[in-house]
Amino acid sequence: MPVVAFPSSPAAPDGPAPGLSVEAAVDRFLGSLQTTTTRHSYAKTLTRLATLAGHRPAADLSPEDYAAVMDRWSSAAAATWNRHLSALVSFTTWAQRQDLLATNPARRLERRTPTRRGDRAIPAARLETLFTDTTHALRERVLWRLLYETAARAEEILSLNVEDLDLEFRRARVVSKGGAIEYVHWATGTARLLPRLLAGRTTGPLFLADRRAPTSGPRAPAAADACPTTGRGRLSYPRAEYLFKTASAQLDPHGQGWTLHQLRHLQRGGCGDGLVGADAQEFHQVGQRVGRLAGHQVAVDGEAAGQGCGQRLGRGERAKVAVRCAAGGLRGDQQPAASQVDKGATGGGEGVHLGIRQAVTVDGQLPAEVQDVVQTEGGRCR
Repeated sequence: MPVVAFPSSPAAPDGPAPGLSVEAAVDRFLGSLQTTTTRHSYAKTLTRLATLAGHRPAADLSPEDYAAVMDRWSSAAAATWNRHLSALVSFTTWAQRQDLLATNPARRLERRTPTRRGDRAIPAARLETLFTDTTHALRERVLWRLLYETAARAEEILSLNVEDLDLEFRRARVVSKGGAIEYVHWATGTARLLPRLLAGRTTGPLFLADRRAPTSGPRAPAAADACPTTGRGRLSYPRAEYLFKTASAQLDPHGQGWTLHQLRHLQRGGCGDGLVGADAQEFHQVGQRVGRLAGHQVAVDGEAAGQGCGQRLGRGERAKVAVRCAAGGLRGDQQPAASQVDKGATGGGEGVHLGIRQAVTVDGQLPAEVQDVVQTEGGRCR
């Protein structure tokens, strides 16, 4: 019987797939990203990579190429450096999965440790001063209040259109991270200012830039990002951040100004009478039951921010809550008097605020999982 040999399949190549240029690989990677905000953020870094590497094969990328890209941000803040490095690392991981890269060009680059200030909490009295100062434009005051009262991301609020607003029920529909549709709620301060900002507009971006948007050319915005009534474009995040830092620098003891991101994680007086906007989204969904509070601080009443008021919840301890109680010996299972909460005082003369306790309080009680991890020492919370 004759033996017929079946044709063998071609051997898989040992190295990366040849031929695809860096520019084409970058375009393909960005096109694979589902989240718009991530795609836009990564594009800033990878566009520079495509510019420097040009039409060279992606397989030829080297650590020197990545170092040249990151050199642009060598003197930037650690958070900025880490953000751009993350874009390169994500692209590298994708390219290796696609057999475009056999090595890791990012292997010589290291993340940097951010320098953290110990008093990131913003005193509520200074926030109120900022919100009510009529020397600031109406647009800015509405934006700042809206960010504070809704606890929403700045990108979500800046992406709002007028038709997304539900003024009757004080809420707006936003597209959150990951593309989910959610509602954010605001309080009286924003409700009073919004009609003045709208000035009869019924469509277009809620927050508009100062100038009319170009109608043609590379800088012309998409139709959805321009107001059909005024012709002005949508206010950008960098511009909004710059205006807030400039305005708040006069109130910041460090003179550096605050960031829009800080507004998202602040609640007046801890939460007792300060929660707004559907209880500030159930106090940020009770910080995903305390976990999402890790690494952030709570704003406090009065001027005692530098005296241990905004307690930081330790990173990595996700559920451990450091509670500073009254100097008079308030125990972990006791609640402060209403007058103490209203005045932001402890009665002990040490200027230690009860904000963190109130921040994780639900209906006057600490959640069970918080009570389980609150540590007491000598009859006093620490």
